[in-house]
Amino acid sequence: MRIKYTNEPLGRLRVVRDFLPPPEDLVFRDEGVKVTIALSKRSVDFFKGEARKHNTQYQRMIRRLLDAYAEHHSRRPATRSTRTRAKTVRVS
Repeated sequence: MRIKYTNEPLGRLRVVRDFLPPPEDLVFRDEGVKVTIALSKRSVDFFKGEARKHNTQYQRMIRRLLDAYAEHHSRRPATRSTRTRAKTVRVS
């Protein structure tokens, strides 16, 4: 289907405020702590498969899942480094 543009009146217009966060708010990094943990093969295989589907790293998916769980069940808000993401995803 081809769109045909005409010189019709646009009607009543309004300016929409820029609501997007600045780029520095989109890049965040929490302080990391290296740990050694044994996970079930079934769990690791699941995350590896999901990571392939979503073109990401399975370790990152597991880390974000644990962070979301800890934040949800924590009595105090999670502390983050000076660079934080604009919106926090919460697990309900």
